Formats: sequence, structure tokens, C-alpha cells
Amino acid sequence: MSRQLQLLDAFSVDHPYLTASEVSRRSGVPMSTTHALLADLEGNGLVERLPDRTFRLGVRLWELASRTPGVLGLRELALPHLVDLQARVGQHVQLGVLNGRDVVFLERLSSRDAVVNVTVVGGRLPAHASAGGLVLLAFADAAVQESVLASPLARYTDRTIVDPAVLRRTLHEVRVTRFALGHGYVHADARGIAVPVVGAVGEVVAAIGLVVPNDDEPWEPLREHLQRAADGIAADLRRASLPQSDPEAGPGGRYRALVHSSDESMAFLAKTRSTRRTRD
Repeated sequence: MSRQLQLLDAFSVDHPYLTASEVSRRSGVPMSTTHALLADLEGNGLVERLPDRTFRLGVRLWELASRTPGVLGLRELALPHLVDLQARVGQHVQLGVLNGRDVVFLERLSSRDAVVNVTVVGGRLPAHASAGGLVLLAFADAAVQESVLASPLARYTDRTIVDPAVLRRTLHEVRVTRFALGHGYVHADARGIAVPVVGAVGEVVAAIGLVVPNDDEPWEPLREHLQRAADGIAADLRRASLPQSDPEAGPGGRYRALVHSSDESMAFLAKTRSTRRTRD
């Protein structure tokens, strides 16, 4: 499976369509092995072959990813608050979670005239280089922090934090203040602001952030808007959480499978799940 993941990782937002030879070159997997693995991935719907003989990631991947408990409930619950926040600020609003040393973006809302922003839904950035990533890293386990501090820190602009000592101090400040502010870390024209989203038992489960122009406009009111949205998401997470004793609350999945629907739909789904458990 590791070789197959190497092939899947060859695809990116900038390179969504690849020939077999390009997949081989970008993944580092020999061409003969690439052909065999692509055939297997295609057979399982994880990649799709187009008429011009290029490949793209398959819809099956999206289907599987959409079932991830830690993403499904969180993204669904957060979306109304993100929509309200974006309507207020008129710039980029995004939701991210920590994955390894990176922040992965689960959602991003924008307007056509918003400032430059390199993030996309399903994309990732090194945690040290974005406001949302700094928030997540600040509240991560010490082992994760030390892993990032000990690794090379990628530079995007002359303001990106690349000194481990500076990053360590910044993470301490973020833990104390519970927000992160990045002036031109990824692009000189953009400023990132982010705050943590707290889960049902008080743990930081995500970060919501804004990307706004890096100008002389005051950013403090934006932080207040962000915090209200984060508080609203946290309240909804508490209401949607399930006790670990509930059969629907598997490891890592503390939220109901569907949290925004009609009462009749929720009752029907609960009855269906109960019937299925009885049969099992």
C-alpha cells in the first residue's frame, strides 16, 4: 500500500492530470511497477483513466474521505459559522486541522475580490508557515512540536518563521493569547489570523482563520469576529457530541454521523441504525 500511496501523492492541485510516466517520475516508483499499481488503483476507483490516457484521482477517494468521523461532523457543524463569518469580513475564511507537520484545510470560503491566498480545500501548508497552523501546532503534543522544530522550516517570504528559537517563542505566545497573527508569512500581500476551535471535552480540534490584506487596517475587530465563530462551532460540537459508550461513537468519532438535517430524517436514521445493530 505504501507504493500505491506514493502514486496517489504524485497528484496535486497544480498537477491533477498525469500520464503514467509522469506519475512514475513524480512518485519515484519504477515505470513497470507504476503500470501495475495504476491498474489496481483504477480497478478500485481510486484513480480514473481519461480518453487521452492521462490519469486523475478517482471520486472513490472523495467518497472514502467524506466518511472520516473527525472531518464529517466538524466540517458540517462549522460551515454555517464559516458562511456567516465570510459574509461579515468579505475575505477568505478557512477551517484546518493538523496532520503530521502540516495544516490540512477542510473548508475555505472566499469572494472574487479577496486578497491572494494559496490554500485550497484538501490542500496543506507547513504548520509553521500559516496562522492556522501555528494555532494547531501550539496546542499539539510536545513530540509533534519538537518534530517540527527539529526539521527544516520552509521559507515562503522574508517574514516566514524559519528560526526554531523564534518559532518556539511564537508557539508559547499563541498558547497564552489563544490566537495567531501572521503578517505576510506565505505571501507578502496577505495577513493570516486564526484562533482554536475547542472540542466537546476541551481539546483543540481545529483552527479557523482569516486571510485578509496585509495593510494598515486594524485586525483586532477581525479577531473578535473569529472568536465568536469559534465559540459557536464549539457550542455546536458539544451539542452534537456522543458519549463514548454510544454504539455510534467509534474510536476517534465522537460526533453523530449526520448532524444537520430535519428532525424526521434524524429519527429515521437513528431507527435504521438501531435495526441494523439488532440484526448484527
